[in-house]
Amino acid sequence: MRNIWKTYKYPLFFLCPWILGVLIFQLYPILTSLYLSFTNFGLFGEADWIGLQNYRLLFNDVRFMRAVRVTITFVFIGVPLQLVFALILALLLNKGVPALKFFRSVYYLPALLGGSVAVSILWRQIFGLNGLLNMILDSMGVPETITGISWISNPSYSIYTLILLRVWQFGSPMIIFLAGLKQVPTELYESSSMDGAGAVRNFTSITLPMLSPIILFNLIMQIIQAFQSFTPAFIIAGAGNLGGARDSLLLYTIYLYQMGFEFWRMGIASAMAWIMLVGLGALTFIIFWISKRFVFYEH
Repeated sequence: MRNIWKTYKYPLFFLCPWILGVLIFQLYPILTSLYLSFTNFGLFGEADWIGLQNYRLLFNDVRFMRAVRVTITFVFIGVPLQLVFALILALLLNKGVPALKFFRSVYYLPALLGGSVAVSILWRQIFGLNGLLNMILDSMGVPETITGISWISNPSYSIYTLILLRVWQFGSPMIIFLAGLKQVPTELYESSSMDGAGAVRNFTSITLPMLSPIILFNLIMQIIQAFQSFTPAFIIAGAGNLGGARDSLLLYTIYLYQMGFEFWRMGIASAMAWIMLVGLGALTFIIFWISKRFVFYEH
């Protein structure tokens, strides 16, 4: 034991700030939120133990179930569309486009700006009743029955404007796809072309299998990020009167925020956070389990 201490005392000394940071700012809040999820803590006052009552209340809460449905729609439509769009652009950029670095930088900008307050306000203006989209449709002679709709305020369409914003943030997965395409051996394409394979055959038999680990990585990362999406829906739903569309934009994170900081029910908010954690963990496990059949790892 003394020999181990003599060997590692200096590395441990320099690691102490990081270890303390993890314990104080990560592990302690995580364990505290787990404890609070079993209490009726209201942000102020004492936290009384109530067991699983918060979880029972949530699964009988109509707005909670609506938030789950809205979030599932947002994630399972937005993420696949985002990845398809990112892959298409990566394939185009991989063809040797002039000024490639410039285009990569430009296409990456939405990933940096898409979650900002300014873009959320801009998005609201674009899809509003007198927004840019309706102006363009009106100039094209589209009937007023369509151009007279506020896309961001209509409960039937509002979530799809958020999905479109999610798809627009394609820069990060696109860059990763582009890096993966650079690693695909050109010998494979040369051999397949000698056998008479076309572009579609090359894509399905070479490109997709070789990119499958990267597709899996992007899929998991973007699903996690989409479930944590907050700012766009919060700004759009919170600015002005959206009427019935307010709950159509009720993402899980927004309802969690409302429970904790508007209704002062921190115990229920903590329970919601742990439900999301367990749900994301289960979903990630299922994706990894299914991926064994479809993901190709080069040996």
